[in-house]
Amino acid sequence: MIETVYFGTYTQKTSKGIYAADFDTETGQLDNLRLLAKEGSPTYLAFSRDGYLYSVSKQEGRGGIASFNPDFQLINQVLEEGSGLCYVSVDDKRQLIYGVNYHKGQLLIYKRQNDGKLNLVNKLQCHGAGPHPNQDRSHLHFADLTPDKYLVTCDLGTDSLTSYDINADGKLTKIGNYQAAPGAGCRHLVFHPDFKIAYMICELNATIEVLIYDGYGQFEHYQTISTLPDDYHGFNACAAIRISSDGKFIYASNRGHNSIAVFEVAGDGILETRQIISTFGENPRDFNLSPDGKFLLAAHQDSDNVTIFKRDKASGILTEISNDFLVPEAVCLVFKK
Repeated sequence: MIETVYFGTYTQKTSKGIYAADFDTETGQLDNLRLLAKEGSPTYLAFSRDGYLYSVSKQEGRGGIASFNPDFQLINQVLEEGSGLCYVSVDDKRQLIYGVNYHKGQLLIYKRQNDGKLNLVNKLQCHGAGPHPNQDRSHLHFADLTPDKYLVTCDLGTDSLTSYDINADGKLTKIGNYQAAPGAGCRHLVFHPDFKIAYMICELNATIEVLIYDGYGQFEHYQTISTLPDDYHGFNACAAIRISSDGKFIYASNRGHNSIAVFEVAGDGILETRQIISTFGENPRDFNLSPDGKFLLAAHQDSDNVTIFKRDKASGILTEISNDFLVPEAVCLVFKK
């Protein structure tokens, strides 16, 4: 079976925008790289259930979001002066799109019209700082939904996880706040499909914080585990985190160590390290599991290659099968919903 995989990129060197390739789920091979849409540094991508695509956009000193129809034709862009976004997610139920601006420390909420066009309906400016040199101010890095459909944000600059009630017009009401370890650098979050547990990857201290999710946007600490080998002491910055569809394994990427850490989820939801494997490239900014869960694909920002791993679904262990498929400046890798 052929699945289409989509790549968001920086366009600082040779990339021209959003790319796609064919992934063979029998052989684990990528083929037929093609440019889908010209766009300035579309560094994160998100699909709606009806096939519309929303991406980060950067155009001549202005940053924001772009909307594409299912044929990947541009519908509109919503841009403001300054830096672009770093994360985009879709709320199909409320017809809202969420974006966060790392450099400005802002949460932006867009209303999706029937034709896929976006309008900015709310903007929240966050404040604060942390003890790490990279935490001079708020640096939001994630905004997405909890299983009970509240909005939750990760702020790398303030080590905070904040949750909100939100209505269909994009109006926010703060309902919860969790503080991670000082200097941790909250980056991304995934939820267990069955347990009331969330897993938050922390960029700056190379850890995953395992959190009990009590519902209604309330989190409490359960466990902290490193993404690195005990004997590694060089530079590292964590990036992406994914959970297998059965909830049995967590995967996390290390930039600097250039590896994927594999964790088994125990019966009580805590993590146990099973493997830390090289990604055979430089700066694995993003990775994803194939829809059937048999493979893991890792995209590298600095070496432009995509590494494909065979995944043992019983043990979670990864085995590298290729690392020579080239995608320029790739920093996001997604399959359609």
